[in-house]
Amino acid sequence: MAISMTTAAAERVRSFMQNRGKGVGLRVGVKTTGCSGLAYVLEFVDTLNDDDEVFEHDDLKLIVDGKSLVYIDGTQLDFVKEGLNEGFKFNNPNVNGECGCGESFTV
Repeated sequence: MAISMTTAAAERVRSFMQNRGKGVGLRVGVKTTGCSGLAYVLEFVDTLNDDDEVFEHDDLKLIVDGKSLVYIDGTQLDFVKEGLNEGFKFNNPNVNGECGCGESFTV
């Protein structure tokens, strides 16, 4: 089981962490919401929980809780710029479908 990130995502996360000035790493998880059932969640982590799994990329830590890992195992976090839009993209091999607006997915 693993979560990874591209060089572009790592650079963006590193920049956020440096600007923030504290924190253990970035939490990648899912929550129940939207048309299709699940949506991704990204948040900074200051303290690890007992059920957290930690995946390292260079000097960065991606933190995933045990419940979310089932849905996002094998996912690669990317950061993309498309025209005037930019943001994180999740390349999740477990996704069976997405809602029309792209905000949620099913596994």
